[in-house]
Amino acid sequence: MSRFRSSRFARLNAYVPGEQPRERRYIKLNTNESPYPPSPAVLEAAARAAGTLRLYCDPTALRLREAAARVYGVEPEAVLPVNGSDEILNFAFMAFCDERVGVAYPETSYGFYPVLADFHGVKKAEIPLKSDFSVDFHDYLGLRSTVVIANPNAPTGMALAISQIEEIVRANRDRAVVIDEAYVDFGAESAIPLTKKYDNLLVTRTFSKSHSLAGARLGFGIGDPALIADLTAVKDSTNPYNVNAMTQAAGVAAFMDNGYYMDNCRRVAETRDRTAAQLRALGFDLTDSLANFLFIHHPSVGGAALYEQLRERGILVRHFSKPGIEDYNRVTVGSPEEMAALVEAVKEILEAGR
Repeated sequence: MSRFRSSRFARLNAYVPGEQPRERRYIKLNTNESPYPPSPAVLEAAARAAGTLRLYCDPTALRLREAAARVYGVEPEAVLPVNGSDEILNFAFMAFCDERVGVAYPETSYGFYPVLADFHGVKKAEIPLKSDFSVDFHDYLGLRSTVVIANPNAPTGMALAISQIEEIVRANRDRAVVIDEAYVDFGAESAIPLTKKYDNLLVTRTFSKSHSLAGARLGFGIGDPALIADLTAVKDSTNPYNVNAMTQAAGVAAFMDNGYYMDNCRRVAETRDRTAAQLRALGFDLTDSLANFLFIHHPSVGGAALYEQLRERGILVRHFSKPGIEDYNRVTVGSPEEMAALVEAVKEILEAGR
């Protein structure tokens, strides 16, 4: 740390992304990327947009908002495109939290929530999960804080029912409720229809998982137009040209090819469920994931040991040292061939440990 850093940032604990190694080729099952490529139309659209890069992109991302509105059944004014869903979460913490209004979220969830709370100096309430790793929606009723919940949750993959989400939103009408739907397309139900009914609900989405655009950095906030106007004011005060021209073009094309991506999500879900059954047959404990990853534990091998032994075999998974989940690993669902390789490697590890 240099001597110039502001004292208010002296104790930051930054978010640590999953490994992106370059020293060797791995089967990468650690960062929840899609195993399938973008559609050809998306690549063509991005390439065409590259010819316009001498010009600023549209700061309103109008075509992208209109495309999103058609797919999600909302008005364009209810959509804010952003540079990955991390950006809309950041905007939400700025717009809806302050020294008076704190934030509440599950204690075991996306690691960026506490980072954002600390960065903005927001009082945080980290609510423990139930013993089965599920979120108890009753814990979020009638709070005096902004509420942030990933649904499905990460790293467990477990989801609340839409009726439970509505209970949370209804019970917190004087506070914003943010539902982070990064993984919803893999089997859970979206809360987007509720945004037409409740003006305090913000739903966040990303194209990094379901739409094979992790490298393009594209996300969305969807909510009541007044809520979106608040977030747009924050955006225009910090980064008005936040979604570049190539990403805007790729996003529009991806929406036009939405069926291709939803088919891929169904393929991932089928691979997830098949792999889960195979791992359970090997003695693993798993949560009931509705995301594009599995949360796994084996009674005979620790989480860190399994992570290391898989890494030695050229397979990357995500291990967390956080107390309570340190014996678990999060495994991204890759292609059928990649998951078959994972299962075979796990068999070898278990056999060697006998």
